[in-house]
Amino acid sequence: MTAAAPRTAPITALDDLARLSDAELAELYDRGAPPTSLAALDGQPRGRMLAVRRLERGPVGRWLTRFAAHDRFPWGGKSFRADGETGRGINRVQLGGRHQLFPFRTATGPSELDGGPCVRLDYDLPVNPRIIRAIHDEVREVRPGLFLGPAMLKGSGGPRLVLWFALDTTVQSAAPVWAPGPA
Repeated sequence: MTAAAPRTAPITALDDLARLSDAELAELYDRGAPPTSLAALDGQPRGRMLAVRRLERGPVGRWLTRFAAHDRFPWGGKSFRADGETGRGINRVQLGGRHQLFPFRTATGPSELDGGPCVRLDYDLPVNPRIIRAIHDEVREVRPGLFLGPAMLKGSGGPRLVLWFALDTTVQSAAPVWAPGPA
């Protein structure tokens, strides 16, 4: 990861993370840790797309960052349910209504970015389309209740970081309660 200058403003919410550069997010992720239990993610934490790699400084990237903060942004977060050492989850998407799409399995394991521990989100499930099965997400807790993660695409050269996202477990979605089926 690229070293970034230390920030003086505290990071306490999704809006704070959205102001960080790609390098600052990478530095913060490097310092983060997985939760002591997968149950720390349980529920419907609010999510936010933070930065699209290589687009952050251009007009498209700035527009995407502003749009991601808007109530009309389609991705609202992820829903999680721990089951001991593993768990499952699903993405909450609003496209002409509320949908729960693209289920995943969760477990603690090594990060594809630096080999350190993280919560890995595995989309390689038969119910998901091929492009979704090629996604690899992971998260680390960077502040109590605030999780930061890279979204990556798997490829022949290994996963490639596409964007950063965050989840705030202190702000739960008002979406209908999700009852995940078997993963």
